[in-house]
Amino acid sequence: MKIKVTAAKRQSEDVIIKTDFIRLDSFLKFKGIAETGGQAKQFIQDGIVKVNDEKCTARGKKIRNGDKISVFSIDYHIKNED
Repeated sequence: MKIKVTAAKRQSEDVIIKTDFIRLDSFLKFKGIAETGGQAKQFIQDGIVKVNDEKCTARGKKIRNGDKISVFSIDYHIKNED
């Protein structure tokens, strides 16, 4: 018996921020990925979150225009409000 497995397509979403930057843990709460700061901290420490395709374990990392956050098969592209 052969089993065919295909990976789910990655979803992509643009996120508009009104400030110069947003901290990574705040971003996770802002998007509803994490319900609390503690949960956001745990996701980051567990290496679940990538910033610009690299694992990031710094919860205070400043996310700026042009950055890409990847978490749970979704890519979030950060854009400043023009």
